[in-house]
Amino acid sequence: MPLGTLDRSPPPFFRQGPSALSRLLFFASLSVLLMAADSRVGLTTPLRTAAAVLLNPIERALLVPVRGAGSVGDYLSGIAQAQQTTERARAELTRQAERSLQADQLLQENARLRALLELRARLSVRTRAAEVLYDAPDPYTRKIIIDRGSSQGVQHGSPVINELGVLGQVTRVYPMTAEVTLVIDENAAIPVHNIRTGLRGVAFGDPSVDSMELRFVAANADVQVGDILQTSGLDGVYPPGMPVAKVSRLDRRTQSDFAKIALTPATKPDSVRHVLVLEPMSTQQLPKPTPADAALPVHGKDSPAAKPGAKAVRKDKE
Repeated sequence: MPLGTLDRSPPPFFRQGPSALSRLLFFASLSVLLMAADSRVGLTTPLRTAAAVLLNPIERALLVPVRGAGSVGDYLSGIAQAQQTTERARAELTRQAERSLQADQLLQENARLRALLELRARLSVRTRAAEVLYDAPDPYTRKIIIDRGSSQGVQHGSPVINELGVLGQVTRVYPMTAEVTLVIDENAAIPVHNIRTGLRGVAFGDPSVDSMELRFVAANADVQVGDILQTSGLDGVYPPGMPVAKVSRLDRRTQSDFAKIALTPATKPDSVRHVLVLEPMSTQQLPKPTPADAALPVHGKDSPAAKPGAKAVRKDKE
């Protein structure tokens, strides 16, 4: 190889340039100069503006994922908060509905109790307030159980009423409770009279349709739909003048001589809560005269001997 073709320059490792201290001084002076020029003249303001314009799309592109992640987080937290708010509002609405329902029930119960108190003041017999506990377990009868018994003075056969009318009669008494047979029971029968015509009859219960029936009334009797029937008081149990039922249906075209008369009870047994237990009318009536009382002689002005013509009649008999 000819010697002229050899590279005689030293390798880069051995090349020597400005020293490190010289370069430090140079760049430090340049930095100070540029800072002074920028603060005085604003030399780098156009450069900064151009750099900001060029880098703005890149910054926006890089901020998209960050903003998207933040939006998704806000959306999810907003949904959770909205669900919690909805649940709280629904629970509060339920509580308000319960309170409103309780208030309505209390108002209705207060009105019924006031009506019972007014009715109690009008009655001339002793009354005892009672509360319905539950229906009798027998499915073939219509009876209820009240929270008053023999220890509170309830007697067998006592009438039971509410503010609307006759509800039934006590048929079984226990020390703390009593069983009441409703007027719609098939074994219930109440003597009644028609307010409009004064016609008397007997109303029987019809548990199949929770109604009553006026039986043994002639087909040509003066009875109309809408007539009000009240207790007649002839049975010695119910006080007279208590509402019992209203004529709801009348069928005169029957094969028998009696009309078929359906009645609607004045009370609604399924919605009764508070009742009044009355003393039977038989406890206030005078005792029936015995044969021994009839055999006793009568003295005074009401005696037969004191009446005019009594002696003549006696002589005629003799």
